[in-house]
This record gives sequence, C-alpha cells and structure tokens, in this order.
Amino acid sequence: MEDSIEMILQEFSPTHPHPVVSACTGVLLSGLYGLWSLFVMPGFRKVPWKLKVPYLPSSKAQTMNAMKLLEGRTGRLADLGSGDGRLVFAASAAGFQCTGFEINSILVTYSRNKAYWSGLSPSQAVFVNKDFWKTDLSSFQNVTAFLAPQVMEVLEEKLLQELPDDAHVIACRFPFPNWPPQASEGSGLDETFAYKVRTVREHLRKQSRARV
Repeated sequence: MEDSIEMILQEFSPTHPHPVVSACTGVLLSGLYGLWSLFVMPGFRKVPWKLKVPYLPSSKAQTMNAMKLLEGRTGRLADLGSGDGRLVFAASAAGFQCTGFEINSILVTYSRNKAYWSGLSPSQAVFVNKDFWKTDLSSFQNVTAFLAPQVMEVLEEKLLQELPDDAHVIACRFPFPNWPPQASEGSGLDETFAYKVRTVREHLRKQSRARV
C-alpha cells in the first residue's frame, strides 16, 4: 500500500523543467488565476473573512505523515480544502472512500480530471465544489485538514458538534489549540497530528468538571 501511495505522490513532486517551460507555465498559471478571480471570487467572498484560507499544497512528507496516522482506519474520509487532491488520491489508494471539499473551482476541475484519467471511480474519490463550513460532516469517520492557524479553533467547534465518537481527525502542520493529540508524525512544517474525537470529548468534559 505504501508503495502505491509513494507512486501517486511522486506525480506531485517538483521537478526542474527547462526555463522556457517554466515561463510558459507561469503565463498559464497567471491566466488561470485571472479566470479563478472572475468566476470563483464571488463565491469566495461569501465565506467569512476569518475562515478564508489560501491554497498551499501539502508536501510529500506531510502527506505521508498523514497516511501513517491513518493506518488501520477505514471508512469515509473528508479532506477539508483538498486543493490539488494529493491527499485524497493517497487516501483512496489506501482504501478510503474519499470526498475532497474545495471552493476553488479550478482546483476541483483539475482534481476531477486527474481522478478520471487515473481510473478512480466515484466510490473511491469524489471532489465537490462546496464550502465544508456549510456542510454536515456527521457521515465521515475520518477527517483531514491542512488549513491555517486562525481557523483551527472554529473548526474544533464544528467537528465536535458533528462528528461521531469513533471519528479520527488529522491536522497537518497546525494543531488544534484545545485538543490533546493522540499521536503525531514528522517535525517542523511537515508535522501532522492525530486526534480521537471520543478522547477529545472526554478530555474537555474533565476540564469542564474541574472548573466547577
């Protein structure tokens, strides 16, 4: 399984193309950003400012760390802010039924096309152009998130309200400020943190009783 995940992530690894190729890629990405600004920004503005998170792709090491923390887990997985889909592709290779939530329609289109050409069925991986803040996540047993520090405390509240007791949550780079991690992998910018929702709820209940 790890070998197949490695192969998938290798496709996302940076290479050193010819300068002309780099220049053409820059022009293309600039054009795509212009299109994104025209067609996606109206929807993006509907997201409260404090919940907005810029796109930053996870590294190969970070994705591998997340997959290590998901070992032994099964079921449905939600990737919050799936970007170019690399974590979804890795998790689907490990047997999860994945849903990637992403509000950038260009990234969603890219991910859907890659899934199609990779031969992934919708039962393995699906990418939705939806705001996960407005989506009920109660049907997911696993959640992964690589967001930004300023939204992690707000995300804590949402996940505690919606996720089942047996759910696991993986936070990449930025931990939840009020949750005790069950385990972690890696270090520095590639560190990832694992949380058991049942353990988090018990911890918070104990804290609440201690304050009374």
